[in-house]
Amino acid sequence: MSRQVVRSSKFRHVFGQPAKADQCYEDVRVSQTTWDSGFCAVNPKFVALICEASGGGAFLVLPLGKTGRVDKNVPTVCGHTAPVLDIAWCPHNDNVIASGSEDCTVMVWEIPDGGLTLPLREPVVTLEGHTKRVGIVTWHPTAQNILLSAGCDNVILVWDVGTGAAVLTLGPDVHPDTIYSVDWSRDGALICTSCRDKRVRIIEPRKGTVAAEKDRPHEGTRPVHAVFVSEGKILTTGFSRMSERQVALWDTKHLEEPLSLQELDTSSGVLLPFFDPDTNIVYLCGKGDSSIRYFEITSEAPFLHYLSMFSSKESQRGMGYMPKRGLEVNKCEIARFYKLHERKCEPIAMTVPRKSDLFQEDLYPPTAGPDPALTAEEWLGGQDAGPLLISLKDGYVPPKSRELRVNRGLDSTRRRAVPEAGGTPSSDAVSRLEEEIRKLQTTVQELQKRLDRLEETVQAK
Repeated sequence: MSRQVVRSSKFRHVFGQPAKADQCYEDVRVSQTTWDSGFCAVNPKFVALICEASGGGAFLVLPLGKTGRVDKNVPTVCGHTAPVLDIAWCPHNDNVIASGSEDCTVMVWEIPDGGLTLPLREPVVTLEGHTKRVGIVTWHPTAQNILLSAGCDNVILVWDVGTGAAVLTLGPDVHPDTIYSVDWSRDGALICTSCRDKRVRIIEPRKGTVAAEKDRPHEGTRPVHAVFVSEGKILTTGFSRMSERQVALWDTKHLEEPLSLQELDTSSGVLLPFFDPDTNIVYLCGKGDSSIRYFEITSEAPFLHYLSMFSSKESQRGMGYMPKRGLEVNKCEIARFYKLHERKCEPIAMTVPRKSDLFQEDLYPPTAGPDPALTAEEWLGGQDAGPLLISLKDGYVPPKSRELRVNRGLDSTRRRAVPEAGGTPSSDAVSRLEEEIRKLQTTVQELQKRLDRLEETVQAK
């Protein structure tokens, strides 16, 4: 009789632990908008979640430790004139958050340490360029002040937040239909997108070219989501022709057949994937589900290994994912989710049981720190770099808050200029800038002439 060999993995017994009632955020009115984003974003300082708002769009920002019942009059970030669809914290500044809205704008906000004491209505910068609602915002992982937004106008814009200008555009010729998801590669050289035209594309944004694409990674008609994972692979979630939910792993150099394809269940909720590059674990959170599945990705067949599933009684309206530097390493916590209920936000800690209370180096390799590896100019100039890594051995201490500086010295038309595909500014924007330069040069010449005449008059007297 043959014995089945169980694959050894230190993550086989990862278990989810919901926070106690006093560690949750109670009595928050989570947004009822129908949209496939997480509706929640967290970092080591704050938790932000999109909430219901009358007469516009708003989201709530709370200091991480301010748990318990949330006052119904708590100040919100409320500068949008239509519902907010997506929010994302800047990975290089824990006080800066971006939001995309149905009002066609992207706004970047600065949250003071300690949280808001008054409603925040004035963003640091408003990014205008989309003609339809903006459903995706995501920051570059290693370059400072680079923000990507995707709208229902089928356009992706890459912004330099430091100048408030759109520096790259991928137009409707790249995505002919609604964009479902966008994800940066770990070094930010590529993006991976999924689209309603049933194609997954790997794109070089600075060139505006599609490096690879896969038609119909899943046979079903429901939305597909795609993320980069380790070693040049991507992971997709979607539906089969019989509406069964699927997860698939692909090699970006050989997209003809998946490395692994697994069917999960027949639920209708879209699966949102969250990948941890430090542990090679991917977590699948379905909107409307009451569970979180997690898989380990390895470099050998069958590549994608099901680990376990965390289940609870209540379904989730959205989900936030804490960066590794915000976890409690002394409790062997390898991931933490912030699960949105209808009126509550509940932290869920994913823990590896260990007897020792010493620092577990195998669970916490050096992870991405808060410092950018590149400036916006270096990345736009063609440089790439992986994240600057930090050790969590002595715990993570957040750096002092850094002010986000936006250079508005250039003419305001610069902020509104939308470059054409391939990363070059549009001809209209260039013409406007050249005209402004000519006007300034003429003014300088006139002033010089006046100065010369004054000197001649003084000398004559």
